[in-house]
Amino acid sequence: MGKSLITTYVMFLGIALGVEIAAGAFIAPVIFHPEYYLGQGVLTHFQSGILMTQVFLKTNILLGIVASYSMVYELFTWIKNKDKRDIFSLTLALVALILTALFIFYYTSFIVAAQTLGSSETATPAFVKMHQESEWDIKILMVVQITLLFRKMWKIKQR
Repeated sequence: MGKSLITTYVMFLGIALGVEIAAGAFIAPVIFHPEYYLGQGVLTHFQSGILMTQVFLKTNILLGIVASYSMVYELFTWIKNKDKRDIFSLTLALVALILTALFIFYYTSFIVAAQTLGSSETATPAFVKMHQESEWDIKILMVVQITLLFRKMWKIKQR
C-alpha cells in the first residue's frame, strides 16, 4: 500500500477529529450563548440552532468523505494484503461509515426538517431525543475514529 494513501488516511482521520472537536467544544458554546459576546436578546435558542445546523451541514461533507475514504482504503487493503488482513480496522471503518451515514442522513435530516417547521417543532420531546441521540452518535464516531487513527499509527510504526 502506498505511503501517500496511508498518510492521506491518517491526515483525514486527524482533520475529521479536529473538526468534530472544534464544532462541539468551541463553536457550539459560542453560537448557543451569544449573550456572552453580544448582549441579551440577540439570538433566540432556535436561531442559534439554525446557525449550528449550518455548521454541521458543512461538517457533514467532510465526515462523508473521511468515512468513505476509510472504508475504501480498508477494503482495498483487505483485498490486496491477503497475508496481513486487519479485521479490526475493517470493522472500525464499517462502523464509522454506518455512524456517519446515520448522522448525515438520519439525524441531520430530521433536525433540518424539524427546523423548517418552526421553533415549536424543535421544542418537542421527540426532537430533544433525536438531538441527544445525534450527540451520542457523533461521540461514538469520534471514539471509532480515534481508535482507527491510533491503529493506523501503530501499524505504520510496526513497518
